[in-house]
Amino acid sequence: MKLKPIIGLTCQYDSTINRGVNRINCEYISAVLEAGGMPLVIPNLQNTDDIEMYLNVIDGIIFTGGEDVSAHYFGEEPVKEITEVSRDRDMTEMALFEKAYEKGIPIFGICRGMQLINIALGGNMYQDIYTQVPGVHGHSCEISLQEGYHSINIARNSIVYEIFVKERLLVNSLHHQALKNLGKDLKITAKALDGIVEAIESTNEKFVLGLQFHPETMAMKYKEFVKPFKYFIDRCKI
Repeated sequence: MKLKPIIGLTCQYDSTINRGVNRINCEYISAVLEAGGMPLVIPNLQNTDDIEMYLNVIDGIIFTGGEDVSAHYFGEEPVKEITEVSRDRDMTEMALFEKAYEKGIPIFGICRGMQLINIALGGNMYQDIYTQVPGVHGHSCEISLQEGYHSINIARNSIVYEIFVKERLLVNSLHHQALKNLGKDLKITAKALDGIVEAIESTNEKFVLGLQFHPETMAMKYKEFVKPFKYFIDRCKI
């Protein structure tokens, strides 16, 4: 029997019920399974030395959405609109990214995950686009993430174009932060019509893909959005 690539998935940290809970939305797991991978959920770890054990098992890693990354990681104090951060998650994911990137493990970041990639490679963020970006459009639709909300323009010479074979795509959106200055060895490959960065990829030999929207949720209704997971998993070594 052919083995499926093992795909690590990072967790949110939820303390709203007065106790710590590592959780992940089921759509990520479903998308990985449908795309031919075997999901392995990676909890937020107190001892980041344990991260090496996960990296010895997985063939690729997906950094999922969720809380804001602490502004301290790019040398700023938080603005008042920053209300959800997790020190344990930030520490775990920064260590995961650093070691996975060094080892050449394929990396896929979604929403917060794309932002974490940029920060980890030395970039920074608009902490709140609604107060910091003049003329910004809507990017926080909570009614239904299974449906498209705004359009993005996709660069032809890019992974995202290879995946969707489109220069314009309707995507969902649920974020109030966005990439500002790019990190090292990254390039922008898609933007919303207001200029907000919607996709990035690596400019070196490493496989790094980041999407600001949530393909895992749209994939529940539109199978076209399974394609980013299939493309990623096809590039994960077994």
